[in-house]
Amino acid sequence: MEKIKENAFVKKIGFNTLVLLCVMVVLYILFAIATPLIKTNASFVSYSRIVSALNYAYFLGFLALGVTFVIATGGIDFSIGPVMFCSALISGYMLTLKGVPLPVCLLVSILVGTIFGIINGFLVAYAGLPSFITSMASMMIAKGVGSVFTKTQSVSWPQSADANGWFRNLVKMKVNGMDIPTGLIYLIIGAVICSIILNKTKAGRYILCIGSNREAVRLSGVNTKKWEMLAYIICGLLAGLAAIFYVGAYTTVQPGLGDTFNNEAIAGCVMGGTSMTGGVASIAGTLVGVLIIALLQEGILAMGFQINYQYIITGIIVLVVVYADLRSRRRRN
Repeated sequence: MEKIKENAFVKKIGFNTLVLLCVMVVLYILFAIATPLIKTNASFVSYSRIVSALNYAYFLGFLALGVTFVIATGGIDFSIGPVMFCSALISGYMLTLKGVPLPVCLLVSILVGTIFGIINGFLVAYAGLPSFITSMASMMIAKGVGSVFTKTQSVSWPQSADANGWFRNLVKMKVNGMDIPTGLIYLIIGAVICSIILNKTKAGRYILCIGSNREAVRLSGVNTKKWEMLAYIICGLLAGLAAIFYVGAYTTVQPGLGDTFNNEAIAGCVMGGTSMTGGVASIAGTLVGVLIIALLQEGILAMGFQINYQYIITGIIVLVVVYADLRSRRRRN
């Protein structure tokens, strides 16, 4: 095992990420075998299944990438799902009922998410409020704002054939009658940018150091409040961006929802190797973790079970991974 970990290729990718990739492949094979056995005449091995799973992974991926920065500081953000829905509701309402141009509405979606990120970051970093309480309050506020703005009505974004339907090409594009998952390209680009920020910039190094030992970083003369707030701003911005990919895949947005996506995004981070105690984060691992969750969701639905089974499995995975992370830290200490 140690020889494998010391391999140059494994070091570059990351051992945990490589293990997750293997888990994803094994999971796909298991679903491919189990689906026709449990549900007669059903098949999991199809291109449409892969595209459907990816549709779920895009918005969840951007949520998970954002919350990775927050968890790296040792904080948490339970508001990202409702903030995503709030962004989609407000921008969709402006587009469909007020006639605001689509490019402006897409920018509004990102702006709404960023505003929530700024508020959360200020309250946690400068006001000293616990991130758990702050994000729970922000979650309820986001639900309320979205409902009030749309008068508790759901919002349906334009279809591909409609005048403003071109934004759906961000998620998937039809070429010769075949769906091309363009959203995967944007998600990978987003992951690469996040990885560069987290691992190659001063901001990213400070964010990770804050999670490792906040007091030592502060005593070394670093403005920890500024960098901690930046993590929440990035998280909010990516939640607003996730809203665009959500409506690009699913069209209709209902007020008061989004809670479950918090848990799935956080699960993707933790599964990918981001430590809940802060200081350790993996963007590549987060991306693979999200793809596993999307595959779980698609596989469970393909076998004819309710989505609740996915929540059970995801919850168990999170408990196992967090326990393993704690054991690993105790051994190192």
